[in-house]
Amino acid sequence: MGSMPTMKDVAQEAGVALGTVSKVFNGRPVGESYRVKVEAAARRLGYQVNEYARGLRAGKTYTVALILPGLDHPFFAALAQNICSALAQRDHRMLMYVTASRPDIEQSCINMVRQNKVDGIIGLTYNPVELDEDLPFISIDRCISSNVPCVASDNFGGGRMAAEKLIGLGCRRLAFLRIGSSSPSETDRRGDGFEMVCRMRNIPCDSLRLSDGDDLEQFRSFFHSHMTNGKLDIDGIFCSTDLLAWQIQNMLKELGIRVPEDVQIIGFDGIRRFGGQELYCSTIVQPLQKMAETAVDLLLTKDRSNIPAMVLLPVAYAPGGTTRE
Repeated sequence: MGSMPTMKDVAQEAGVALGTVSKVFNGRPVGESYRVKVEAAARRLGYQVNEYARGLRAGKTYTVALILPGLDHPFFAALAQNICSALAQRDHRMLMYVTASRPDIEQSCINMVRQNKVDGIIGLTYNPVELDEDLPFISIDRCISSNVPCVASDNFGGGRMAAEKLIGLGCRRLAFLRIGSSSPSETDRRGDGFEMVCRMRNIPCDSLRLSDGDDLEQFRSFFHSHMTNGKLDIDGIFCSTDLLAWQIQNMLKELGIRVPEDVQIIGFDGIRRFGGQELYCSTIVQPLQKMAETAVDLLLTKDRSNIPAMVLLPVAYAPGGTTRE
């Protein structure tokens, strides 16, 4: 056959009506035996569905935009992978934009998305953005407005869990360390939950919260202020992310402080090295797969009248070598 095969060619090859082929390729109900015949015929002929034409007929592009601050943080990379998988299971493609956390780039990405006619946006943004009311938007970790659903893990509960775990492991003076966006988000509640437990249990707790771009050497100065004769008076640390926990562990090693012998550390995210099984540190694990699936389900739902403004998903603790279990 000299030209590209058509749906009519597939129908003739399969020995079925053209309408049956159309139903199979558009995901409409059809008898299993007919579906098998049509798919086998399409493979023999090398027929491929015209996704653009399919989208025009359905009024959809089957494409969703994902906006992230970057991919250098392991959590963002893992989130992107899980959202891509969740979309693929729903027969959708992912178009990804990386913004370097800059508000001008975030807004330009949203403007480009409008031009590309995607079916919706899943965004992890930390800056004010102008949204199109007709374009569905699901936010990760940040409440943008009452009209934009937010999917997040239970950050406050995770902070409480970290404090209870360190206290249960014998720690008697704690610290919370954080570096992240200066814009308010659900992730701020990690430290809030941690500090609340310390107050309730009368456990001394020092906190140092830095913003992106601040000098990490401030953490080193913080440790020096808590050291006497080479010994750290803090014996338990909760870090806002696993990446920060890893950085803090290396900094303490340079100062001659052993982890977990001298000080125990818990991070937040549940990131595993190279996507395998080994954790960076003992950690509060975010349900990444469930977060991705929930965001995709909310974005693609046809009835948007009952979508919740906030979905909080439970977290869990996992030991990863920086605590004394």
